[in-house]
Amino acid sequence: MRETFNGAAATVLGLLALAIVAVGIGWAANENDLAQTRYFAPRQEAVRRSVFEQSKAYNQGQIQELQNMWFDYERTDPQHQAALAGLILHRAADFDEDRLPPDLRSFIESLRLKQAGAIP
Repeated sequence: MRETFNGAAATVLGLLALAIVAVGIGWAANENDLAQTRYFAPRQEAVRRSVFEQSKAYNQGQIQELQNMWFDYERTDPQHQAALAGLILHRAADFDEDRLPPDLRSFIESLRLKQAGAIP
C-alpha cells in the first residue's frame, strides 16, 4: 500500500513540476515577446511613417490643404489672417518645401517674413 502511495505522490509531484515548468516557459516567452516589441515596434513605426510621408496621396493632400488654407487666408479679415497664418506655418513646418508648388512656397515664405516682422 505504501508503494502505491509513493508512486501516486511521485506522479502528482511530477505533474506539478511539469505545470510549473510550462508556466515558466510561457512567462519567459511572453517577456521575450514584450522585449522584442519594445525594441522593434518604434523602428517599424518610424519606417511606416517615412514611407507614408513619401506617398503621393500624402503629399498631394498636404499641398491641397495648404492651398485651401491660403484661399481662406486671402478671403478673411486681418484679425483672422493672423490666426490662419500661424496655422499655415505650423502645417508647412514639417513638410518638405521642395515638394510645394512655387506660388505656394513664396506665399508661405511671405508669411514667415510677416511673422518675423520683416514685412508689415
